[in-house]
Amino acid sequence: MEDTQNKQEPITYHIQLQGHLDSGWGNRFGDVTVTFNDDGTALLIGEVIDQAALHGLLKKVRDLGLPLISVNRVNPGAGDKPAVKS
Repeated sequence: MEDTQNKQEPITYHIQLQGHLDSGWGNRFGDVTVTFNDDGTALLIGEVIDQAALHGLLKKVRDLGLPLISVNRVNPGAGDKPAVKS
């Protein structure tokens, strides 16, 4: 019998960076989608299973040397709208 109470659902994050990555960086993030915007920013969209995985992803972002603009958690089932809490 599986213990479903301890399983965590992945959480989707949108991570926006100032600047663009070269094509080789897309693969280094694993299962993360990289989108290049006309305004000179890059958007990383991916799921992480827990805070440790999020920090690992952010460490890779830090190693790029590009300015971090934002990190937004996306609510499941809310489409592309980031969750904002006041």
